[in-house]
Amino acid sequence: MMWKVVFPLLAALFAVGFGALVGGFQDIDVNDEGAQNALNFAVAFHNRGSNDMYLSKVAEVVKVQRQVVSGLKYIITVKMGKTPCRKTDASEVCAIHEDPEKARVYQCTFTVWSRLWLNDIRVQKQEC
Repeated sequence: MMWKVVFPLLAALFAVGFGALVGGFQDIDVNDEGAQNALNFAVAFHNRGSNDMYLSKVAEVVKVQRQVVSGLKYIITVKMGKTPCRKTDASEVCAIHEDPEKARVYQCTFTVWSRLWLNDIRVQKQEC
């Protein structure tokens, strides 16, 4: 009779992964190789799509999460800042303006879906 109580409790505990929903988003280290690839891809996507003539760069990584789906889905929240480099000079190494007025720091959240075995990576959503 006791197993009727214990088994459902254990099943529920394992199903939520001790606090993280199975299949749900989990916080990961910003230095994770997959997260770095997703972030670099998202920043390049953002710069290509913006009307600004100057490149933006990551000033600070706020949060990185990953979900295992058919591939890996990353949600990356960053603070971006403007650089003095024009988009045409993309090969230049550029730092964000030190003057906060010129840097115009703003926050973006990117949702990136990566399927390595297909060599496929996509920005599904961008909110800035």
